[in-house]
Amino acid sequence: MKNTIKQLFHSPKFVIGFVIFVAILLTIFIYPLVNPGNPLEMIGIGTFAKPGTYVSLYDAVTTEKDTFKFEDADEKRLQSAISPSDKEAMLGLFEAAGMDYSAIDVDDSAQLIEFWDANFDAAISGAKLKKSAKRDLRLLNSRIQALKAGDNFTVVEEIDGETVEISKITKTDYINTNKVINVRKLPLGTDNFGRDTLRELIAAAGVSLKIGLIAGCVATFIGLLLGLLSGYMGGLVDNIISFFTNVFSVIPGFVLLILINYSISQELRGPTLCAIIIGATAWTWTTRSVRSQVISLRNRDHVNLSKLSGHSLFRIILTDILPYIASYVVMAFILQVSSGILAEAQLSMLGLGPRVTTTPTLGLMMNWATLYGAHTSGRWWAYFPVILTITLISFSLNFMNTGMDQVFNPALRD
Repeated sequence: MKNTIKQLFHSPKFVIGFVIFVAILLTIFIYPLVNPGNPLEMIGIGTFAKPGTYVSLYDAVTTEKDTFKFEDADEKRLQSAISPSDKEAMLGLFEAAGMDYSAIDVDDSAQLIEFWDANFDAAISGAKLKKSAKRDLRLLNSRIQALKAGDNFTVVEEIDGETVEISKITKTDYINTNKVINVRKLPLGTDNFGRDTLRELIAAAGVSLKIGLIAGCVATFIGLLLGLLSGYMGGLVDNIISFFTNVFSVIPGFVLLILINYSISQELRGPTLCAIIIGATAWTWTTRSVRSQVISLRNRDHVNLSKLSGHSLFRIILTDILPYIASYVVMAFILQVSSGILAEAQLSMLGLGPRVTTTPTLGLMMNWATLYGAHTSGRWWAYFPVILTITLISFSLNFMNTGMDQVFNPALRD
């Protein structure tokens, strides 16, 4: 046993897959301890908040301030305040008025605004534009002038019907975020329901992995049991098992999975039931593979000796056959786990996965992101990390399986 484990950890592919899989497991177990809470809690009133650190503006206003004067602060404000669409509108006005703006750097917001201030009145009167377009440009000009003119904000509070000034916020006021009481870090922002995407992703990965493990156990157990009986006993038993195996092999497994899940109400479709259904429809190739392995073993000398000694069927299979195919069974189990996770993701994308109100899964997160158009609106944080997580889990499991195959398969050994 020790020698086998040493051989496995001398396989680069197995080690890479094992390290990635263990890292995923540790993240699933440790992250909820660092960031506890309900993964389906709606913390955002809006949808698809961008990744970043969010500070309570209310608390920030009342937090003790420090004064700094950074040279590039005003330039950064202008750069962020003037969007690309605003720049297009400004340049469009100059072109409509026939003005030459080739001497200015349009990427330099400060230079563009200076040219705008000097030429806006002449451009707006000389340009042939619709009234609505001129109105929009005047609103843009008002916003630019307010941005330039405003050196401070006045913070007021209404007390007994009277507005009372509390404090002023100037352009040189800064706060230390460590002093703000309510700060929330959202590395992956929020999803379409305003939920912490990272916390939801970690919980979903755990549930999907659980579904894969249960499905893998069910499929491997059924396939192993039928394969052992069919391969060892032969005759009528082999014919019956092979008949049902062929029948289920002809029927597309995923279509059968869809039909079964569709016939079950969503209230009953929990993760465990979905996993059992996935496993119960994925045993055929394991049965065939185990059967072929057992057929090659059943006439070995040690098996015939056990038969002559009067050992029971159960003992012969358990002690004389199963140990010789144990490594193959483990590899089959790993592939079944990976297939189970992918099957759940496919079902959930079709709306036939576990019920959506109580348990997040990787497939459900993809379903929600698709339904609310995250992929078409550039909200990558709602779907890309899910795709990456599914890929990493499948990649690690398949790499582990490849490494095991290189160790246990004589034809692939160096």
